[in-house]
Amino acid sequence: MTDSVNGKAAPASLLHPGDAFPALTLSLPGGDELRLPDALAGGFGVVLFYRGSWCPYCNAQLRAFQRSLDKLAELDVKVVAVSVDDEATTKELVAKHGLTFPVGHSADAAAFAAATGAFVHTDPVYLDSTGFVLGPDGRVIVSVYSSGAIGRLVPEDVAGMIRYIREHAAG
Repeated sequence: MTDSVNGKAAPASLLHPGDAFPALTLSLPGGDELRLPDALAGGFGVVLFYRGSWCPYCNAQLRAFQRSLDKLAELDVKVVAVSVDDEATTKELVAKHGLTFPVGHSADAAAFAAATGAFVHTDPVYLDSTGFVLGPDGRVIVSVYSSGAIGRLVPEDVAGMIRYIREHAAG
């Protein structure tokens, strides 16, 4: 169903804490694939759906996660991102920001939305910003859904939450 006022496709069922993250395959530049949540198994994971390389808020989010990769790695957190952008556009984005975490391209917005509940903009088609933090078992710890440009995961919050989880799991 599409909301005729803002061109958003109605989301499927949202993922809640404790839900298993669905199996998704990301196409990576150069022809490789990354299978989620398997690629993140054993450690914490951050999965970011971004609107596209044209989105300044998405660019800022991706740069922030890149700057925080060392701190996140110390907490055993891996980051992946994906959008509907084509391979060439994704390669340019990765190069422009020096991204070293996997960034997928050519996502099927309808399929990703059906699997995760992400909002989809319908004209042009893209996934709205959506973020998930996964536990080592591939289950959702937190999901952040946005229906527009703002409202998204930030690396400082992810790091703080993982520290909190670890401190309280040890006690």
